[in-house]
Amino acid sequence: MKDALKQANVTHILTIASFLPSFPEDFQYKVVNISDSLNTNIAQHFDECFDFIDESKRIGGGVLVHCFMGVSRSVTIVVAYLIKKRHMSLSQALQHVQSRRPQASPNPGFISQLRYFEQKLKGENAKGQRI
Repeated sequence: MKDALKQANVTHILTIASFLPSFPEDFQYKVVNISDSLNTNIAQHFDECFDFIDESKRIGGGVLVHCFMGVSRSVTIVVAYLIKKRHMSLSQALQHVQSRRPQASPNPGFISQLRYFEQKLKGENAKGQRI
């Protein structure tokens, strides 16, 4: 696995679960220890996760974002990143992720937070526009 990650130019690993780093000497790690439950506030971790992803991009590397099943927590982080950084709608971002990982399906609580996040960003963008 380590060799496959290196071959894919992965330099950073973002873990959205309680796993300990498998190869701490080979990659930069960030662990966000949250559960996949309807009441988990995943949005409070968006900015720190975005910063970690951007850090990998700044050095020309790649980042692996994962959780336990690769269905809800990690998908939510990637979708939020696409909404903010690539200016995609929630629907576009989720479809993009699902085109690469068909089982991607954030839990309903995370979907609600993504909707709120999308609306909040739309409001911020509208405030910055001149008429």
